[in-house]
Amino acid sequence: MRTTSGKRFTVEAKSLPEATVLVTAGELDHDTAEPLRQALEAAQRDGGRLLVDLSGLDFCDSTGLNLLLGCRLAVRETGGSLELIGLHPPVARMFHITGAERLFPVHPDLEAALAHPGSA
Repeated sequence: MRTTSGKRFTVEAKSLPEATVLVTAGELDHDTAEPLRQALEAAQRDGGRLLVDLSGLDFCDSTGLNLLLGCRLAVRETGGSLELIGLHPPVARMFHITGAERLFPVHPDLEAALAHPGSA
């Protein structure tokens, strides 16, 4: 388990047998995105299934969305998947407005995500 934090944002990485899970919290924007960028890069190196829990996010701007979109492409190239957990307002609204919600499998919680392997 690795935790990286900024002033207003944290990300914790957990390695499970079936997936790598990144648990985020706080406000994800241009000024706070570096810990997520680092965690996504490390998770990409691990390969396989990547679950990003956004249920603790209070805010996410286009910087966070772009990081997730870029990572999605990178993990797909290696046969992996990137799935999201816990989209709720106002984060869900941004994913809906941009159409990005159609690009990611979205699960209500970690338990549901783990119960549906390969749903990418």
